[in-house]
Amino acid sequence: MKLRKGLLLLLIFVLGLQSVGMTAQAASSKQISIFLDGQRLESDVSPYIMPKVNVTMVPLRVISEGLGASVLWSQATRTVTIQKSDSTITMTSGRQQATVDNAVVDLDASVQLKQGRVMVPIRFVSENLGIQVSWNQAAQTINLYTGAEPTPTPEPTPATPAEPGGSATPPATNEMRGAWISTVNGDWPSSGAKGNAEKQKQEYTSQLDQLKDMGINAVFVQVRANADAIYPSTMVPWNSVLTGTQGKDPGYDPLAFMIEEAHKRGLQFHAWFNPFRATNSATTSNLAINHVSKLHPDWIVNASGKLYINPGVPEARQHIMDAIMEVVNKYNVDGVHLDDYFYPSNVTFNDDAAYKMYNALNTTDRAAWRRDNINQFVQQLGQRIHQAKANVEYGISPFGVWRNKANDLTGSDTKAGVTAYDSMNADVRTWVKQGWIDYVAPQVYWSMTLSAARYDKVVDWWVNEVANTNVKLYIGHSPYKLGTPEIGWQTSQEIIDQLTYNQKYPSIGGDIYFSSQYLTKNPLGLVERLKAYYGL
Repeated sequence: MKLRKGLLLLLIFVLGLQSVGMTAQAASSKQISIFLDGQRLESDVSPYIMPKVNVTMVPLRVISEGLGASVLWSQATRTVTIQKSDSTITMTSGRQQATVDNAVVDLDASVQLKQGRVMVPIRFVSENLGIQVSWNQAAQTINLYTGAEPTPTPEPTPATPAEPGGSATPPATNEMRGAWISTVNGDWPSSGAKGNAEKQKQEYTSQLDQLKDMGINAVFVQVRANADAIYPSTMVPWNSVLTGTQGKDPGYDPLAFMIEEAHKRGLQFHAWFNPFRATNSATTSNLAINHVSKLHPDWIVNASGKLYINPGVPEARQHIMDAIMEVVNKYNVDGVHLDDYFYPSNVTFNDDAAYKMYNALNTTDRAAWRRDNINQFVQQLGQRIHQAKANVEYGISPFGVWRNKANDLTGSDTKAGVTAYDSMNADVRTWVKQGWIDYVAPQVYWSMTLSAARYDKVVDWWVNEVANTNVKLYIGHSPYKLGTPEIGWQTSQEIIDQLTYNQKYPSIGGDIYFSSQYLTKNPLGLVERLKAYYGL
């Protein structure tokens, strides 16, 4: 998967099946299995039958990897183009017509997005690509044949389940229930596991089992913390948390291991990147020789004792995108996730030289120039991700307050001392309105009773912001505050009250918790309350 910029990805489609005498209720009682020429195709998102029209929808990646058709997904227009041999199919989400080799054809069901996956009608796509389709109603099995259909139709082979730990089985849901796993915040690995690959593996799998038991279905793992990596990279050095020394090989590929173990448990794996942060201190003597601050010191800005990669330098932005695409192309990640480290907040950031050299806007408003730098980065990265792999979900977790109403009448009814737009030059509104990202996950790390930034008021604002867009909304929660003196965090019921409040908005697609250790440590009995809330 490690093909860089130029790779026309492959991820595809599938087929739309109309079954005889089959009901959606019958289909839902047993998971649908897919076989290609007798070989079972695994899927991390189950195929499903659309009620009334009885059309089976399947994720693109399942068939693309088996059939080798090429797919181009346009996030802006929500259109997928599928090509194989001399056939070309184009479908757009929400449109009941497709184009097949320049001819317009009616559809019973078009493209859908589910759990970050592009889902398409199996029979329609397959038959227009010359693939035979057979439906076994009793076994709830779809059989695909690239040649003539054999007789009799092969019976499905039961999947061999993975046997990780964890006893609870969360009910099937499209809702995001995520946890951030930080590599610099003590979530993983522990300090006692440095240099010990087996202990690191054990700690991670134990954590996954605990998270799954409490209802979590996705992990957001910090793979790039300080211009480094927890995977073998040709561009950046190894993260020092693995061995105690930056640049030192830990003797295995942690990222490959982590993805495999997450998927065994039915958990999504999202690769979390801190794009512009270079170091947590100004000291460079302990950095690897291939760290960006040593290779490109002209890209680096020291802001209050921390080093940052300057977003105003186009080559620097390109370098970061290339480093992220290294992961997208090489690994089977479900998503690419950025946090709120853009321009640092409330510090002096000396980018005079870059401002003079790269001010293509010709503006005297440096803040506008900085926001444009970040806008270019966000838009271009999204284009590259979806060009490489249409099904990889791309999202950002910005600071919870975009702007205060005192500074902008369209801002939230808050009095936050830091805002995404003014302090970090993160114009999240533009990203959402332009559809440059698949989801936004604001860090709403305040209680229902904090007057300066009340949880419900902030959430209300974000719900309004994603209205009439195709951008999904997840809410970031802060169990790390439980038991702290800050107002509202003296009981874990605060988190449950927040989840309950979210239920009033269908546009909220789920929640992400910061961070995993503040779930597994069970602060103030949170785990029992979460399990009860999730029906476990």
